[in-house]
Amino acid sequence: QVQLVESGGGLVQPGGSLRLSCAASRSIFSFNTMGWYRQAPGEQRELVAQLFRFGSPKYADSMQGRFTISRDNAKNTVYLQMNNLKPEDTAVYYCYAADTNGGDYWGKGTLVTVSS
Repeated sequence: QVQLVESGGGLVQPGGSLRLSCAASRSIFSFNTMGWYRQAPGEQRELVAQLFRFGSPKYADSMQGRFTISRDNAKNTVYLQMNNLKPEDTAVYYCYAADTNGGDYWGKGTLVTVSS
């Protein structure tokens, strides 16, 4: 069973930055796709950013230019650098992975609160 463990959430002021981490329990080379989703209170879960085995990362329009997704293969970890955070970025952020056998995996989430 694959485990994805998120960390790095917390309270930050508007305009601030946070870096989220997602540590996988096995090599991230086994995943076709890894990424981040978020879910605000009362809202549906939405895509934030995705990394693919090949090709360029994909971002939701509202995060383009502010968020950066990256990976450290040696640490089996995917990161989400979030800059210029806004109150509307407040949400639980979930790590996601899809492997080559069709399996989908989710972390338990980390809460990001943007407030003054």
